[in-house]
This record gives sequence, C-alpha cells and structure tokens, in this order.
Amino acid sequence: MASKNKEMAMIEHLEELRWVLIISIAATFIMAIACWVINDQVLQILLEPVFTSGNEVVYISILEALMTKIKVSFFLGFLTALPVILWQFWRFIIPALRKMEKIYFTIFVIISYIFFVSGVLFGFYAVFRVAVKYLLHFGGAELIPMLTIGNYISFAITFLLPFGFIFELPLGVYFLAKLDLLSCKSLVRKRKMALLLSVVTGAVLVPSPDIITPLMMAAPMYFLYELSVGIVRFVEWGKRRKAGKQKGWEWLNIALHGILSRRKKTG
Repeated sequence: MASKNKEMAMIEHLEELRWVLIISIAATFIMAIACWVINDQVLQILLEPVFTSGNEVVYISILEALMTKIKVSFFLGFLTALPVILWQFWRFIIPALRKMEKIYFTIFVIISYIFFVSGVLFGFYAVFRVAVKYLLHFGGAELIPMLTIGNYISFAITFLLPFGFIFELPLGVYFLAKLDLLSCKSLVRKRKMALLLSVVTGAVLVPSPDIITPLMMAAPMYFLYELSVGIVRFVEWGKRRKAGKQKGWEWLNIALHGILSRRKKTG
C-alpha cells in the first residue's frame, strides 16, 4: 500500500513537472510571436558593431533571412518569457519549502532574472561590440569580410547567452555559503584552477583564431569568481558576528544567573 502511494505521488509530481515544461515552452512561443514586432529593431542593434565598422551583412540562401529573424524572435521570446519559466519552476518547488524558505526563494527567482538579463546586456555592450570590431579589423586591408546574417546572429546568441548564466554565479555562491556548502578558504585555494577554467571556458564558448576574444569572455568570468570570494567572506563574517553576539548574550545570562544565585545564598 505504501509503495502504491509512493508511485501515485511520483506520477503526480511527474505530471506537474510535465505541465511546468509545457507552460514554459508555450510561454516562450507566445513571447517569440509577440517579439516579432520588434525583430527589426533588435537586429539593427545586434548589427550595429558591423555597420559602424563600415561593413555589410548578406544572406546567401532564400530562407536564411527568414530563419534568422525567427531565431532572433525565439531568443527574445526566451528572455521575455524567463519570468514565467522561473515562476513555473517556483510553483513546482515551493510546496516543499518552509515559510522563510519561500520568501528567500521568491527573492532568489526575482534577482536571478535581473542578473541573467544584466549578464546578457553586459556581454553585448561591454564585450561583444568590442570583440566584433576587433575581429573585423583583424583581417587587415587585404581581406574583405563577407558576413552572412545567419552565421553572425548564431555567433551573437552563442556569445551572449553564457554571460547570462555566468552572472548567476555570485547569487548561487551566496546561497551555497548560507547553507555552509562553500567556504572562503576553499575558493581562495582554487583561484589558479578558476583562472584556468575561465580561460578554457572562454575559448570553448567563443572559438576564435585570436587569443583576445576568448580572454574578453574569460576576464568577466574570473572577476565574478573574485566577487564570489568576497561574497562568501561577507557571509562568513556575518555568521561569526551573529555567533559572537549569541555567545555574548549567553555569557551575560550566565553572569546574571551567578549574581542572582549568590544574592539568594547571602540573603
């Protein structure tokens, strides 16, 4: 009977998860359709580094322009539907949480969305534009770039999305430190490894013949790692301060209890 109840509970959870995925995908589709209206404006922004460098973008197949616009729409649809996606997963997880955990998790969902969008915007305005302009001048005067819109937009999305995920690192580290699953000492010890992983990840995510472009992605990643070290140090300091206050109150209670007990004896 118990195993049957467990089976039923598991089926119910899987059914809920299925609806979470269906709603998340549907929200992305709906927002992608809605974002079709601003497709041209967003394309203009993404192509701005190419145009300001004095170059042009072409398409070499009949469907390439249409498929590229659909790709941009789904990219925008995912970004705009992300609050709905996070909300759905929040609804799936929240019944298992306590009251304070629900509050913390709600804050986590809101901040994680802000961090993700901030990461994408930072990746575009601080890194992507500079990288594109540098790479276009890399060929010199002898080589004329012939950029296809499909390849360029694929490169842009592949370049920008990792920044959104990377910007979640400090937030994740904060909650891991709160749960005592991460310490400042362990992060400091692994600094060299973090630097190496940042460079390797930058090279994998942004494959480029030059060394500058991967390093432009690796630098913010390592900076966020150092920021995470500072966050964990701050969390640990807060815990030590709280523990010190508790010890102080305990010492004061013991001292008062001792004084009162001596007064009773003398009385």
